[in-house]
Amino acid sequence: MTWRPQREVEIVAGTPPGGGLDRSARALLKAIESKRLLDVPVTVSNIAGDGGRRAWAWLDQRPGDPHLLCISSSNLATDHLLGATPFDHESAFTPLAILYTEYIAFLVRSDSSLESGADLTARFATDAGSVTVALSTSLGNPNHIALAKVVRHAGGDVKAPRIRVFDSALDAVTDVVAGKADACAVTAASAIKEIAAGTLRALAVSAPQRLAGLYALTPTWNEQSVNCVIGAWRGVSGARGISPSQCAFWESTLAAAVATGAWSDALARLYWTPSHLDGAALRERLKRERREMAAMLRELGML
Repeated sequence: MTWRPQREVEIVAGTPPGGGLDRSARALLKAIESKRLLDVPVTVSNIAGDGGRRAWAWLDQRPGDPHLLCISSSNLATDHLLGATPFDHESAFTPLAILYTEYIAFLVRSDSSLESGADLTARFATDAGSVTVALSTSLGNPNHIALAKVVRHAGGDVKAPRIRVFDSALDAVTDVVAGKADACAVTAASAIKEIAAGTLRALAVSAPQRLAGLYALTPTWNEQSVNCVIGAWRGVSGARGISPSQCAFWESTLAAAVATGAWSDALARLYWTPSHLDGAALRERLKRERREMAAMLRELGML
C-alpha cells in the first residue's frame, strides 16, 4: 500500500523569516500548493539559531516521523567536520533531495573604496587582517570557503580576515550597510533589495558564469583570474528511521514540486540554479562532497 501523509506536514527552516533556508521552505510550500501535491495542510516553521543547528537538533529528537521535512544544506557536513555537530546528513537524518544551488556574491557598500574584485584581493594581499567580512550561517561553510579561496589566491593568510557570523544572510547584509563590515559573502538572493536600492555593490560572484538580472554586470571570480567556483546547495531531509515507502513518496513529491511553474518562477527571481538530485545519486553526491569538503578545509588550514 502506498503511503501518504495522514496529518499536517511541517517544513522546518533553520533561519529566521526571510533568511536563506526560509526562502527555500516558502518556495517549496508555494510549489506544493500550486499543484495541490498534498491533500493535508502544509506549514513552515522557523527554528533559527546557532547557525541553523537548532533545527537539526530539533529534528534529531523526532525519529521516524514522516510528516517533518527540514531544509538542508552542505553546512551540516562542514559543521560535522569542524566538530560543531555530532551528526551529519546520513548519520542522523534521511536525505531526500537536493533542490537547487545558489552561488555566493561578494558585496560592499556603494560608497566603499573597494570598487572591484581586484581591489578586494589587493587588500587581502597587503593586510588581510584589516578586512572585516560578514557571512552566514557558520564558519567553514561554502561562503567561508569561498572567502578563504579568494584570500589564498591573493597570497594572504586565510585565517587573518575578521569574520562576523550571523544566523541569517540578511543580517550579514545589514552589517555591511551599517558600515560594521567591509564586505559580505552571502548567497546572491540575499542582497537583491540592497543592490536594487543602490546601497550595496557586487564585486564578484562565485558562479561558473555570470548571473542574470541585477547581477548581469557583476563578473565572476574566474573572470577576474581567481579560482573560486563554489555554490551552496539547498535540499530537503526527513527524520531518521522513516520507511522506504515514506522516503519514496517524498522523493516523488519533491520531484513534482521542482517541475512546477511556481518553482521555475522562484529559480528566476532568487538567482537559483536548478540541480535536483535524489536517490542513490544523492547519497553518492553527499559522500563525495564530504570528502571534497574535508580536503578543502584541510588545505585551507581550517581543520
